[in-house]
Amino acid sequence: MNRTMTSFFFIAFCFVAPLLLANPSTTASRSEKEVALRQDLIQVALAKRGADLIIRGATVLNVFTASWMADQDIVIYKDRIAWVGPRERWSGDAKQVVDASGLYAVPGFGESHKHIESSYLTPEYEAALVIPGGNTWTVEGSHELSNVVGMKNVEFWLAAEDAGSPLKIFPAIGSATPPTVYEKAGGYYGYEEMLTFLKEDSRVVALGEVMDWPAVSNPDAEGNERIWGMMRASWEQRAVIEGHGAGLTTLNEINAFVAAGLSSDHEVRSAEEGIDKLLRGVFLEIRADTARLFFPRLIEAGIKDWSNISITTDDRNVSATLALGAMDYNVRNAIKAGAPPEQAFLMASYNTARHFNIDHLVGAIAPGRYADVVLLSDVSKVEIDRVYANGRLAAHADDGAYAYRLPIPQINYPAWARNTMNVGRRVTADDFLIAAPKDSTTVSAALMEPFFFLDRFPTGELPVIDGLVHSDPSQGVSKVAVVDRYSGAGEVSKMFWKNVGPITPESAVASSQMHDIHNIWVLGNNDEAMAMAANTVADMQGGWALVSGGEVVATVSLDVAGLMSARPVTEVAAEVEALHQAADRMEWIGGGGLPERMIFAFLTASPWKWQLVAPYEGNPGGFVNVTTGETHPVIW
Repeated sequence: MNRTMTSFFFIAFCFVAPLLLANPSTTASRSEKEVALRQDLIQVALAKRGADLIIRGATVLNVFTASWMADQDIVIYKDRIAWVGPRERWSGDAKQVVDASGLYAVPGFGESHKHIESSYLTPEYEAALVIPGGNTWTVEGSHELSNVVGMKNVEFWLAAEDAGSPLKIFPAIGSATPPTVYEKAGGYYGYEEMLTFLKEDSRVVALGEVMDWPAVSNPDAEGNERIWGMMRASWEQRAVIEGHGAGLTTLNEINAFVAAGLSSDHEVRSAEEGIDKLLRGVFLEIRADTARLFFPRLIEAGIKDWSNISITTDDRNVSATLALGAMDYNVRNAIKAGAPPEQAFLMASYNTARHFNIDHLVGAIAPGRYADVVLLSDVSKVEIDRVYANGRLAAHADDGAYAYRLPIPQINYPAWARNTMNVGRRVTADDFLIAAPKDSTTVSAALMEPFFFLDRFPTGELPVIDGLVHSDPSQGVSKVAVVDRYSGAGEVSKMFWKNVGPITPESAVASSQMHDIHNIWVLGNNDEAMAMAANTVADMQGGWALVSGGEVVATVSLDVAGLMSARPVTEVAAEVEALHQAADRMEWIGGGGLPERMIFAFLTASPWKWQLVAPYEGNPGGFVNVTTGETHPVIW
């Protein structure tokens, strides 16, 4: 991917309005405001009260019929739509009329499955990043942050909107908190915790992707009671339960997945798997890579009803979003893959809103919904002319500069969000040593590699030098470590991986972006360099650190929960770009540059089996089969 930042795509205007992170509004007070607003909307629709804005003469996509309506007026009062119909048929007065003749109006795009944390931006700056691409609301799969801040999860996600940000976030509570019984972090969610979140605020819409399939399907699994408790609380409060069906591809597995009550899957990898799941009632959340395979096959199969399908981002960092786009990229990609444009826009809005039972608020250009309107100059190319969010002009293509035009609230994130790196000590080179059995000249070693899913881990022979086992970049072998950031004990697990890592001498890379537990992972060929990288990440309160030739050559500061930064888009993107550029000057096993996908390589969800986690009681080495609990030494 070309990582050159496309600065013409974005210019951020930041108005400083310091605000303390406040507790979310109660469901009761929000519902009272909703009632009052809708009573006002009635009067506006009846032309008995004036409107704030009319978007005049656009060709509007009717999501209820998947058809276009020409020459329509959209009448807006405050942040909602009050009336939609033919030009000048509404008889009331408005403060402002905007001519949209010749443009096409579609609803603001909504993400069905996204981790905002992966953008590296806090929500108020995420808004500035994605709203110019038409994305006005997001269902946030919150198990990244939840593992760091625990019961502060919902408070964090709703603070930006409550402070005035136009990006609407609907939290889906992270089921993977913790991801497995073999990991401990800053949060633990079960029945009571889930119930609390659902009662806390009506914007909480779901239990986020249920990932621990062994715990769901095996009544004897240690995590069974916890995950089923969260599911029970969700049903009691009529919340949606999201699924994670990676690796579940046989008909028996798919039927079991649906029978469990898991309603969706964003992990479809093949077209046939997608169709098999769709036919059994799974709501599909299709990422860009799968879209290119899935939509042509869907058309070939003659499937006409696409209402149980959405398109979504999942994970995309700030630099990649600036280069590719946000949800506009996903829509464009779906159309290129053969999706009819009308269905592509529905998959980016109404289908998702209906799935999460929020279609009375978002997903349509219709009365009562938020006034989120994307005006297009070209439908098939998804060329955006203007974006309105909450009834306000939020972005406009003007003289080649595509600008986010709304104030960005400055939020003073408290200590529980900023001071989260509790390593407890300085790690040293000695923490990464792997000692060989006495008098050994060679050892057998587990030689894992990124994204290895088989039942038995690979092994190999490594030489012993002065009683220690070393990495061997010339043979494609690096050392990998996980540093516990939560307990304050600074415990370290380490082993050898193949086919990944730096060749440049005295080099290492470390990050606190480590899905889904977010300890610090370190990859390197030198113990001193690994310690330097890990300590740099801890000192920054999270982020990325790259060491080359024994020196730190690039960092990305992510000091909010060790996952995000409350800084302007271009500033964070420049750090990410500099990190990649520094990595490009180094030599890496297998060629290429920074192995950024390592942030996903430590997942403990299906289809992962053998995995390195932080040391825990009964397993000081941290190497464990997360589906069975079986442990194994890393050398023998």
